[in-house]
Amino acid sequence: MGDTEIRDDRAAGRLEALGGGEVVGRIEYFVLESPARALVPVHTIVEPAHEGKGIAGSLARELYTLAEREGVAVAPLCSYVVKWAERHPDVAPPADPELLSAAKDWLRAHPGRF
Repeated sequence: MGDTEIRDDRAAGRLEALGGGEVVGRIEYFVLESPARALVPVHTIVEPAHEGKGIAGSLARELYTLAEREGVAVAPLCSYVVKWAERHPDVAPPADPELLSAAKDWLRAHPGRF
């Protein structure tokens, strides 16, 4: 991924990959509070000029690292993060079905958020 930096913009609900002073990729997420606290990634986006450089995978890995540091689960709704987690069970434990259900309910209740 080269000299790309990843930062968490929690207020905006974005984990951003920065390269050359600009955002080149991001995971959009929200924080689920109930039935337990969890990070819920909804979309992974990499700018077309930066695709194929491992940015999306680095963002997914950082999301799980962040969740581990905070002692919370990840309940992925983003299809990319789901597939990435399946390929990396060593760092991405399976999501709790109850959290996934609650995350889907939250998303339906907030249709304009994503």
